[in-house]
Amino acid sequence: MTGAWLAAGALLCAISILAGAFGAHGLRERLDADALALWETAARYLMYGGLGILLVTVASRPAGGRLYVVAAASLLAGVVVFSGTVAILALGGPRWLGAVTPLGGLLMIAGFVVLGLAALRF
Repeated sequence: MTGAWLAAGALLCAISILAGAFGAHGLRERLDADALALWETAARYLMYGGLGILLVTVASRPAGGRLYVVAAASLLAGVVVFSGTVAILALGGPRWLGAVTPLGGLLMIAGFVVLGLAALRF
């Protein structure tokens, strides 16, 4: 795997921290408690995805292989869909996005499962 995946994971972690701070300081007066909780969930799962990609990158160093790339790509796609839709919902976006959100969660789960499979093959 390339340094691009490591950079992507680090960037997601940084964006997560920025999103959390923005929610705590910039949105606290603008969102109700439920919407703020959604925002915090989006920021937290963004961190989980970023850390997951960092883990995949580090784990792939000794062995490499396609499964690690699949794991990282699944985590990236999943966190974009999950955190993106939850953040949009928090800001008053269309409720139909709630039907899309679980697909992001499934992609993140798949990413961690594939990481586990890749580790077993090592």
